[in-house]
Amino acid sequence: MAVMLSETYQAFIEAGASEEKAQAAAQEIANFEQRLVRIESKLNLLITLVVTILVFVLGAAATILFR
Repeated sequence: MAVMLSETYQAFIEAGASEEKAQAAAQEIANFEQRLVRIESKLNLLITLVVTILVFVLGAAATILFR
């Protein structure tokens, strides 16, 4: 079952779209929003990994430089 944004659906209906088109458009927007959320969470994970690697590299460099 597809997710649909009810407020968007209602807005399309009030704007004069047919029920089928309003439902399809609201589902498409909801699907796009879900994709953006997944991309955002993956990006946050990637940023965390890059920062962690950077901390280890800087720690190793500091250890080598200040022996």
